[in-house]
Amino acid sequence: MEPPVFPTTFPITTVGGLLRDEAGNVLLVKTWKWSNLWGIPGGKVEYGETLAAAFLRETLEETGLRALSPSMVMVQDAIEHPEFHRPAHFVLVNYLAHVAGIKPPVTLNDEGQEYVWLPLQEALKMPLNQPTRVLAEKAIAGGESLWTC
Repeated sequence: MEPPVFPTTFPITTVGGLLRDEAGNVLLVKTWKWSNLWGIPGGKVEYGETLAAAFLRETLEETGLRALSPSMVMVQDAIEHPEFHRPAHFVLVNYLAHVAGIKPPVTLNDEGQEYVWLPLQEALKMPLNQPTRVLAEKAIAGGESLWTC
């Protein structure tokens, strides 16, 4: 019997999330990787890293902020998404989390172009990448209960 043949490439697992400050504003980051659209901080899960640990690490690396009380709320597929800068297959694991303070300063890494804090309803008026829009709509539809652990 022949052993099974597996593809040489696999989907890339990523984590990201909406960060909410103490006044209820959410953080959006504009990035060239997603067609200069607004999105959420996040990135790839490293080998041996839990999803939650990856989310905390990526948030800190991309914003300088410490995410508090993260809650995983949804998983999305992004298979060669036309808004992403190159063909790729991502499994997007999305979180909601809090940060200390009101509109705390953000230190962007080289992926971020600019950032803004604004109410979640206002965020939907921004030119968001599609996966971020889906997450924001879920956060609104789910209400306050999604933001609690």
